[in-house]
Amino acid sequence: MTDLPELTHVIAGRPDDDAGPTLPVFDPSTGTTVADIPNASAETVDAAVAAATAALAAWSELTPSQRAGRMMDLADCLEENLDRIVELETLDCGKPLQNAREESKFAIDLIRFCAGAGRCMEGKAAQEYAAGKTSFVRREPLGVVAGITPWNYPVVMLAYKLAPALAAGNTLVVKPAEQTPLSTAFIAARAQETLPAGVVNLVLGDGPTTGTAMVRHPDVALVTLTGETETGKLVAREAAATLKRVVLELGGKSPVVVFDDADMDLTARGVSHGAFYNSGQDCTAASRVLAAAGVYDEVVDRLSASASGIRLGGPADAADMGPLVSSEQQDRVSGFIERAGDRGSTVRSSSEVPGSGYFIAPTVISDVGANDEIVQSEVFGPVVSVQRFNTDAEAVELANSTRYGLGASVWTRNVGRAMDVSRRLAVGAVWVNCHDVVTPEMPHGGVRASGYGKDLSMYSIEDMTHVKHVMVSHER
Repeated sequence: MTDLPELTHVIAGRPDDDAGPTLPVFDPSTGTTVADIPNASAETVDAAVAAATAALAAWSELTPSQRAGRMMDLADCLEENLDRIVELETLDCGKPLQNAREESKFAIDLIRFCAGAGRCMEGKAAQEYAAGKTSFVRREPLGVVAGITPWNYPVVMLAYKLAPALAAGNTLVVKPAEQTPLSTAFIAARAQETLPAGVVNLVLGDGPTTGTAMVRHPDVALVTLTGETETGKLVAREAAATLKRVVLELGGKSPVVVFDDADMDLTARGVSHGAFYNSGQDCTAASRVLAAAGVYDEVVDRLSASASGIRLGGPADAADMGPLVSSEQQDRVSGFIERAGDRGSTVRSSSEVPGSGYFIAPTVISDVGANDEIVQSEVFGPVVSVQRFNTDAEAVELANSTRYGLGASVWTRNVGRAMDVSRRLAVGAVWVNCHDVVTPEMPHGGVRASGYGKDLSMYSIEDMTHVKHVMVSHER
């Protein structure tokens, strides 16, 4: 078994282990318990926020170049420990080693991007907008940021929270999902080696106890959450009591619009990868395919063939796809599949499932209606539904027919059609002839029930600041 990091809270640069109740951590590829973590109380959260508050002035008063240098030190440290991070990430999630490696490298690159981007903040030009008075704009840090990360991409989502918050001059209290704390705990310890004490603080625990205390804390200026939509609603309601800001990257049901002029080889590869990568546990997964009538049968057949060729297994098995994160998630996804079959949809699933662990075979569900549960609800597993459309207008109407609005993809050789449909889709990101490709330089975030605010890009750093107008009179 992989040696585990010290699984304690980290407050003001030091381990902090409260003696309260603990939570089990499971290896999802075997179902065995690998560790227990403390469940941080409100008092522990208060100590973490106090440490972040105490560190704020010194960190925010560093020049952007100085903050960038410390963040680069952290990125270098994580790169030196990449193999260790990958081991812990695969134990946390059960995902293939190669996936964990590429995701961890992306997270390190994001820290480096934000370190540099924090030196490039822009604002309105200084000008005499009132006679005899010069105005200019400052972007200033908000204060203490509370970051709450999900279990599907622990390392990447930690970077989503940490990198823009620190680049903007804020300090951070972060809580990983209780199912997947291992890699985050290791990275938090590395942060203490490279950053001033209190700039990054770690609290371990669940949502109802630890997460709620973070959101309610009066000294937290912003909560950034990646999670399901219902959790986002709770966070927004709790945050409203103290008028703190929130950045919410929530659920999705990404439409994948395949027109009859699409390159079908490219489409089959891209959609299959988008649907089944990370066992479909991705809010922008290609979970809802809309296929033109002329290619509908071919799309169903190609996706089904791709699904049947995927090898399932744990990180040591050199598999294509790992397990779901928990037995609860396994039961939840199984329920969606069973109910779709009971309602008369055609369910195709033929991959061999390992005998232990929280596995679900990649599944394609066709003959579905626009209002079916499998179409309208986020499954968060390796399950893709396929609907038929006849016109461009119908494709757009179906694509926009759920409450979500995170991502979408359009598959066509017609540039004009791609431009027109992309404009009409009510989502935060549209990929044309690819799906779910993210880069540090471009924003990521949704609309409607998929949340608001941005991760990635300069926009994420701006979301971690407030705009201050300064006017200087020329009178003597």
